[in-house]
Amino acid sequence: MAPISLTIRKAEPQDAPAILALVRSAYRGESSRAGWTTEADLVDDQRIDENGLLTKINEPFGAVLVAHDAAGDLIACCEVLKKDDTVGYFGLFAVNPLRQAGGIGRTVLAKAEEYVKQTWALSEMQMTVIWTRQELIQWYIRRGYQLTEKKEPFPYSSLVGGKALRDDLYFSVLVKAL
Repeated sequence: MAPISLTIRKAEPQDAPAILALVRSAYRGESSRAGWTTEADLVDDQRIDENGLLTKINEPFGAVLVAHDAAGDLIACCEVLKKDDTVGYFGLFAVNPLRQAGGIGRTVLAKAEEYVKQTWALSEMQMTVIWTRQELIQWYIRRGYQLTEKKEPFPYSSLVGGKALRDDLYFSVLVKAL
């Protein structure tokens, strides 16, 4: 596969509306069904609101990274967070549903891992994935992540403008040595 040409940078507050649209299109509603990362059958909410996103953008020990293609279009984003002196967290990962399965996600994930190593000298990346998302968990395993026995509760009480469509959700924790 040919290398993907992306410009990746740390998001700024003025990027929030475009990032919100991207994240929601990748996870929620009918538009998300164009890709393979949809959670539309699990959760019917907005995924994150502008205040929540701005908190992530402005986090002193975190960053929201945005990826633009050669035409300047926002096509992917993710969050990285320094959890402690060795562990980083990876989340809020979204790729435009119409551009998924072409290597963009793999490239952005690698850049996020590189960012936490260079910025904070972290040696491990951690993430959480809804347990039912076995295809996604397997994708991360192919990228070097290991599924742990750890579980984290699903934030039923913190959903944004909607509800969960199942009552058995929780997060599986995956880790990777960097």
